[in-house]
Amino acid sequence: MGRDRAPVTTASRTPGLNPWVVRVAGLLAAGFITAMVVWPLVAVLRRSLTGVGPSRIGEILTRSSTADVVVFTVMQALASTAVTLIIGLPVAYVVAKLAFNGRSVLRAAVIVPFVLPTVVVAAAIKATLDSAADAPLFAIIYAHVFFNLAVVVRVVGGYWSQLDSRQVEAARMLGASPWQAWRTITLRQLRPVLFGSGLLVFLFCFTSYGVIRVLGGVRTATLETEIHRYAIARAEFDVAAVLAALQLLVVLTLAWLSARFQRRYTVVGNRPRRLHRPTSGFDRLLITGSTLTVAVVQGLPVMAMVGQSVRVGDGFGLDHYRGLFDRVDVLPVSAAEAVANSILFAVGATVVAVTVGLAAAVAIHRGDGVGRWLEAFALVPLGVSAVTLGFGYLVAFTVLDLRESIWLVPVAHAVVGLPFVIAATVPALRSIGRRIREAAAVLGASPAMVWRTIDWPVARRGMLTGAGFSAAVSLGEFGATSFLARGEDSFTAPLAIFRLLSTPGQQLRGQALALSVVLGLMVAVLAAVVERNRGDGATLL
Repeated sequence: MGRDRAPVTTASRTPGLNPWVVRVAGLLAAGFITAMVVWPLVAVLRRSLTGVGPSRIGEILTRSSTADVVVFTVMQALASTAVTLIIGLPVAYVVAKLAFNGRSVLRAAVIVPFVLPTVVVAAAIKATLDSAADAPLFAIIYAHVFFNLAVVVRVVGGYWSQLDSRQVEAARMLGASPWQAWRTITLRQLRPVLFGSGLLVFLFCFTSYGVIRVLGGVRTATLETEIHRYAIARAEFDVAAVLAALQLLVVLTLAWLSARFQRRYTVVGNRPRRLHRPTSGFDRLLITGSTLTVAVVQGLPVMAMVGQSVRVGDGFGLDHYRGLFDRVDVLPVSAAEAVANSILFAVGATVVAVTVGLAAAVAIHRGDGVGRWLEAFALVPLGVSAVTLGFGYLVAFTVLDLRESIWLVPVAHAVVGLPFVIAATVPALRSIGRRIREAAAVLGASPAMVWRTIDWPVARRGMLTGAGFSAAVSLGEFGATSFLARGEDSFTAPLAIFRLLSTPGQQLRGQALALSVVLGLMVAVLAAVVERNRGDGATLL
């Protein structure tokens, strides 16, 4: 008994590497995160708090235009969150609790759209709603529901699938109706996860950028779009800094609240998932309704985008796809060259994210001071918008004059993809029992051999999962790129889609939709392959 309960020391939790190697890896990862995450955010805060002055801050925050932007940002996020929860709750129940033919297809149809680039989703919604310009708020909410339905289904459904149903069964035996049992027992159990997932959806909608830029037009402004407008179009860095600081404060508060609620509902136990066949007409109605909902919310925009991309005059053809290789006046390069730039940046971003992510994962698994610091700060890019990071790079790298370097774009993409690598690799390392390493050491294996034969094969699978997600994120990244792209060499496919959609003309619109189909297909295939081969604990949601 005493031997079985041997204390878990720092050394026993250390991967099979020399402690100095682990420390150096942790310091290198900490240096990268400090330079590319912490420093830019601190630069934004410092620029707004010390470089502007209290009176100027007050004047900017009390403007009626600022109030209008803040109110619209909050209201569209609240409306999008409410609609997503209302639509997503029945779908979450169907996927989590019921066994039926086509369940895996329905689940995939809900999850895959979450990884699509924002500009691709906006293009799909625009193809569905020809009058999107006349009803921008409806189009924005539609796009946000398209994206975030996966959050509700995966988070709420994952928790719901592990709830103990015996309390509901007891209530039904005592005479409670299905509605009474659900309202008094199930809803009470789901309340924390509903609030937590709602916070997460609100955070995504609050920091939405590509959707607002494409579907909102010049008449619709949120904090994200105003930061870009004041920083790039008007060169008023003081106003942009104040708005970015305000947004950063709200985002960090929401991220903290979401993390608190997440701790309350992630540990449910190890109960096996028990699916049951639909036995009531209500269950069958929910299956039909959920299938139709997903088809309309997520299937219809994709079908409309694909259909219009091959629409040429009164017939059909591939003219718009062939046109991607031609240079048009509104783009500095052809759309095909923009895709090539995106692929090149995705490769570079993935290499950086995997290198830094693996070093950080090793240090985090060790559990010392550097590792705990890395674990706290490495996931910050998931909560902070890419627009704020992009603006932070403009402010922070003025002294070093790095803003003109095209390699700042893939590095920024790597920052956004880094949390996925860490989130996939750390659980893989923690899944290795320390007794396996101890047995290898007793048999004479050196620390390097323990790492090479035990830790590395397991870590590699998680690392490859994170690499796939990082590449997918890089291919579709739009927020930070819109700040940092300079010239032909850094012009990416999402920027080309936005430029084409923003310019009147059916031919340009057709090319934008064709390019959206190409980019969306690349990302979806990549995400599907990664999801199929992912290890335990490695997932996008």
